[in-house]
Amino acid sequence: MNMLISTAHAIPAPEAAPTMSISPLRLPAPNRGAPLELRITAPMTGDNLPIILLSHGHGPSLYIPSKDGYAPLVNFYAERGFAVIQPTHGNSKVAGLGAHAPGAPFFWRSRVEDFTLILDELDVIEAMAPALAGRLDRTKVAAVGHSLGGQTVGLLLGAGLTDTAEETPVTIRMLEPRVKVGVLLAAPGNGGDSLSDYARTHYTSLNPDYSTLTTRTLVVIGDEDGSPHLTHRGPSWHADAFHGAAGAEALLTLHGGKHGLGGIAGYDAKETDDEDPDRLAATQRLTWAYLRSALYDADPAWTEARAALASSAATLGHVDLK
Repeated sequence: MNMLISTAHAIPAPEAAPTMSISPLRLPAPNRGAPLELRITAPMTGDNLPIILLSHGHGPSLYIPSKDGYAPLVNFYAERGFAVIQPTHGNSKVAGLGAHAPGAPFFWRSRVEDFTLILDELDVIEAMAPALAGRLDRTKVAAVGHSLGGQTVGLLLGAGLTDTAEETPVTIRMLEPRVKVGVLLAAPGNGGDSLSDYARTHYTSLNPDYSTLTTRTLVVIGDEDGSPHLTHRGPSWHADAFHGAAGAEALLTLHGGKHGLGGIAGYDAKETDDEDPDRLAATQRLTWAYLRSALYDADPAWTEARAALASSAATLGHVDLK
C-alpha cells in the first residue's frame, strides 16, 4: 500500500508479490574491455517469467546510472511478474568504462552490445543465479530505456543512428530481433537542426533515425520536459519516435511531467526534476500494462489502463494511438 498516491489508484494493476534481487553478476565481455555487471530482480516464485531489459540514462547522480538505479520501475515490474535485467553501461560513473575509453562519453554502441551479450548468455546468467534457472521465458523479451537509455532501446527495436564525429558518418542499425516490444521513456528526438548548438557540437551521437523502427513501441514523454541544453524544440522533441517510427503505436503524455517522469530513476533522488508520487505511479502502471498486453495478446491490461486514464485519472495524462 502506498499512502502517497491518490488519483493513480484508479489505474488498475495487480497487487505486489515478493521479489528477490541478485547482484552483482559479472559477465565476461572481452570486446568490452571489462566485465559487464548486472542486477536481476524477479518474482520469488513462478515460471515462464517474461524478461525486461532495462537501460539506464546518463544523469548527474553517481550511482543511479548503473545496475543499482531505477528501483521505482524495477521493483514495480518485478513485483508484477517480470524478470528485470539491469546492466551497468559504459557511461556509468560508478562502474563504467571510464571517461577516456573509446566511445566516451555515451558509449552508444557498447550499450546496445551489452544487451546482445545478455541475451546470448542467458544460460550463463542462469547458472550464476540458480534461483532463476529454467524460469525465464526467452520468447517474451521487452526493453525499457530512459533518456539515453531510450535511444539505446530504440536501436534494439530497429532505429538507426549516425555519429557525426566519425570521419565518414554512416547510419548504423543494430536491430535485436529477440526483443519483441519496447518502451521509450523521455528518449532523445531527432538530431541535426533539432539539437541545440551545444548538443550538436558535444553530443554527436544524438542523431537517431526512427524511420526503420518497426517493433511495437510505447513512447512516454512529459509535457514540460524542455531539455533546453539538448534541443530548442521543447517537449515535442521527445515525441519524435512516435511520429517517425512505424512501430511506435502509442504516445503517453504525462501532464506536468518533466524528464524524471515523476521519479522513475530513484526515490527522493536529485535525478528527479518533477517528483510526484501519482505521476510516478501512472508511469509504472501504464508502462507495465502496455508490456503485458503487447507480450500476451489476450491480456486486457493496456485497454483497461487507458480507459482508467481517460476517465478517473485524466488529470495525470493522456494516450494518443496511431
